[in-house]
Amino acid sequence: MDSRIEHHARIIVEWSIEIKPGDMVTIATSPAGHDLAVAVTKEVAKAGGRPITMMLSEEIDKAKFDGASEEVLELFPKHQMAIVENSDAFVFIRSPVNTRALASVDPKKVMLERKTIREIVNLRLQKRWVLTVHPCLSLAQQANMSLEEYQDFVYRATLLDWKKESKNMYLIKEHLEKHKDIRFVGPETDLWASTEGRIWLASDAKHNLPSGEVFTAPVETAVEGKIYFDIPFLQQGRVLEGVRLTFEKGEVVDYSAEKEEGTLKEILETDEGARRLGEMAIGTNRGITQYTLNMLFDEKIGDTIHCALGNAYKDNNGTNESAVHVDMIKTMIEGEITAGDEVIYSKGKFFYENE
Repeated sequence: MDSRIEHHARIIVEWSIEIKPGDMVTIATSPAGHDLAVAVTKEVAKAGGRPITMMLSEEIDKAKFDGASEEVLELFPKHQMAIVENSDAFVFIRSPVNTRALASVDPKKVMLERKTIREIVNLRLQKRWVLTVHPCLSLAQQANMSLEEYQDFVYRATLLDWKKESKNMYLIKEHLEKHKDIRFVGPETDLWASTEGRIWLASDAKHNLPSGEVFTAPVETAVEGKIYFDIPFLQQGRVLEGVRLTFEKGEVVDYSAEKEEGTLKEILETDEGARRLGEMAIGTNRGITQYTLNMLFDEKIGDTIHCALGNAYKDNNGTNESAVHVDMIKTMIEGEITAGDEVIYSKGKFFYENE
């Protein structure tokens, strides 16, 4: 086994979910993530946890949507809830065989499913969990890389000194929390939001691996201005490009997309909360130097920001509720981030890098 896989597994078990003796651990993977699942299972067992493994597949998901009526998708999955209720920690290994398997699925079915299982997802988010990627051919192809190049890309972003990365992210968090607002300024962008009463969180590989972002939930009725997201992203099996949003009193009042505007419209019309921001964030992982249409990596790209339409995290004191949480990313290398009267980031440097 590649020693990097074993290193990856140790970070997951020792740093991300901190397995303790007696922990019930659910590991969910696809067939392509087998090697990392093997390594994680071994590390969980060594740490005294009790692992079980579930197989996931985007083709299985498609079969469910193809076969299910609306009544089936509205049926609450009690057995799935039982697993979540009885697990202490979760490891989700993303290693898809076909990243576009859901492209032909009716988005309304996907949204209905998300509404049905929202209670399960919310409970799982209250526990220890981590989502990670094991390099595979489909993700390498999606990133326009060879498998070897993609492996190097993944491990360059993942096998970091997370203790050091965490220290810098918490420094950014501390400075942001001294103020009551946040402002992103850049090409075709001037977006302001109130963050009064909200909590900034440092994502330091405890939930997403790789990680590298500092994020909050803005006040849902106090987002003003416009923003242009220049980095393409994948949603519902479709690639959206050049999304532009305009906000008044927290709500999207105008929108456009250079590609897949219809999909953007469907997202915004999911429910009332889908037209408001559930998240505003700053990317800090400079081990990630390009987008790959994989949001686990792309939203963490160093020198970027991202915003998410839809559901807000309770840990941020967010109150916006929605069946969707759709992240969109903007390059900030020529931009500026301010909080109150303090410059947090300007043209490639954080405040602490100027000292």
